[in-house]
Amino acid sequence: MSTETFDYKFNSFYEMLRTHGTQQGSKTALFVEDKKISYSKLLDNVNTFAGYLSAKGIKRGNRVALFLRNSPEFIITLFALSKLGAVAVPINTFLKSEELSYILEDSGVMMLVASSIYQDIVLNSQASELCDLIIWKGEAVIHNAFNVQFQDTLTANLSAPEVSASLDDMAVIIYTSGTTGKPKGAMLSYKNIFSNAEAAVERVNVNSKDRGIVFLPMFHSFTLSVGIMLMMYVGGSIVIIKSLQPFSNIFKQTLMKRVTLFLGIPDVYNALSKAKLPWYFMWFNNVRVFVSGASALREHTLIAMGQKFKKASLIEGYGLSESSPAICINPPNKPKGKSVGPAMYGYKIKIVDEKLQELKRGEVGEVIAFGDNIMIGYLNRPDATKETILNGWLLTGDMGYMDEEGYLFIVDRKKDLIISKGINIYPQEVESIIDTFEGVNASAVIGIPDEKSGEIPIAYIELKEGITQINEADLRSHLRDHLANFKLPKTIYFIDQLPKNATGKVLKRVLKNNLTK
Repeated sequence: MSTETFDYKFNSFYEMLRTHGTQQGSKTALFVEDKKISYSKLLDNVNTFAGYLSAKGIKRGNRVALFLRNSPEFIITLFALSKLGAVAVPINTFLKSEELSYILEDSGVMMLVASSIYQDIVLNSQASELCDLIIWKGEAVIHNAFNVQFQDTLTANLSAPEVSASLDDMAVIIYTSGTTGKPKGAMLSYKNIFSNAEAAVERVNVNSKDRGIVFLPMFHSFTLSVGIMLMMYVGGSIVIIKSLQPFSNIFKQTLMKRVTLFLGIPDVYNALSKAKLPWYFMWFNNVRVFVSGASALREHTLIAMGQKFKKASLIEGYGLSESSPAICINPPNKPKGKSVGPAMYGYKIKIVDEKLQELKRGEVGEVIAFGDNIMIGYLNRPDATKETILNGWLLTGDMGYMDEEGYLFIVDRKKDLIISKGINIYPQEVESIIDTFEGVNASAVIGIPDEKSGEIPIAYIELKEGITQINEADLRSHLRDHLANFKLPKTIYFIDQLPKNATGKVLKRVLKNNLTK
C-alpha cells in the first residue's frame, strides 16, 4: 500500500493547535484534575510561552530538552517550541543526574525545561554548564538556576511570530534503544508523527468526540504520539493524570471524564483484569477501546480483559521509537490473539532472512518496516543510521512471522534489549557500571520474564582472579548512585566464569537457558 495516500492536514504541531483553537476554541482540550483548559486558552498559553522562549533566544532548529512530569506544561512547552521551529527532546524523568547529563550533551540542547520536583536531579547534573535552565512550578516559571522567578509567565505580554514549517522538518528527538553503548537519539519529523495519527484514525476510527486518558509518562514515544498527538490531531480531549498513585484515581478519572480511549501497557491491563471494580464503573464507563503498547501482552490478560469488559476491545499494537512509534495494531472489529495485527494503513512490513530476502508467510525472520513513520535517522550517528535504515526500510531487530492475512506475530527479539514495564533497559549500560566496581572481572545482564513487569533485569558477575567475594550491599549502593532504579538488577548471581564463545563474547542465551532448566 502506498504511503502517498496520506492527506496531511497540518505541517506542524503548532499549526494543528492554531487551527483547533480558531475553529473550536471553546472545546475542552485538556482535563487536569478539577480544571478544564479549552483549545483557545491552551493556544493563548502556548503563544505566551513561545514569546518567552523567543525572548530567551530560542529559534528555528534549536534543541530544547523537556524533563517534565505529566502536566499541561509539557504540552504547552511542546507546542511553543513548534511555533518557533525548535526541536523538542523529551527525556525520561526516571533518569539520574549522570544519565541526564549524557543526553543533554549528546543532543546539544540550548535549554532544559524541567518540573520543579526534579530540581535536585537537575542541579546535580551538568545541566547548568551545558544549557540554560527553565523550571516550571505550577503556572510560574523559575529560571537561571532557580534564583530568579519570572512572574506568572502565562499572563505576560509576550509574543513571537509563527515560523513556517514543512512536514519534513524535525519535530522531536526521542532517546531510544541500543543494546550496545549509550542510548541514541531518534530524529522524528512532523510527517513521521502525523502519519501515525492518520493511520490510527483509519484503524481505530478515532475522532473529535473521543477522550483519551494519559497516565503513562509523556516522554515515552507511545504516549507522545498516540496519547497526545493523535488526540490533538482529531481535535479530541486529553485527560491528564500526573501520577500513577493512587491507581484508583485512574479509574475515577476514566469514569468522571467519560474517557473513550484508554492507553496502557501490559502490566496495567494485567492489574486491571484482576482488580475488583465497583459495579457502577463497569456499568457507566464509556471506554470503547483499550490500546496496549510498549511490550507484549500475555494471552491470559487478553482473555481476562475480554471477559471483564464486554463493551470494549483490547487491541495490541507494535512499534519502535524509530517508527514514531506504531507499525501494526489489531483492528478492534477483528483482533487476533497473540498477534500485534496487520501493518497500519499506509505502511508495509516484510519478514526477511539474514540476507534481507523476503520469507514466505509463516516463516520466522526479522521484521522490517516501510512508511512515512520511519525516522529521519539517529542524531550524530550516520553509521548507525545506515545499519538500521536500508533503502527506506527500518530493520527492527525483532523476529516474527506473518500469517496469510498479513497479521504479524512477534516471537523474539534479535537484540538483547530488555523491556520492563514498557521502558527500555540497555544491558551494556548496566554492565559498564557493574564492571567499574572493585573486584569485578566481567558481567552480563539479561532480561527474564516477569508477571508484573514483562521483564526484569538480572546480573551475572565473574570476579577477578584471587577475589573470592565482594560485598553485594556495597555493589548495589554503587549501582544506585549511577543508574535509574528501573535499570537496577533485581537479582545478582556470582559465578566462577561467564560462558563465552571463541572470540570472548558472553553467551547470554546460555545464561537464559540455564535459568529455565
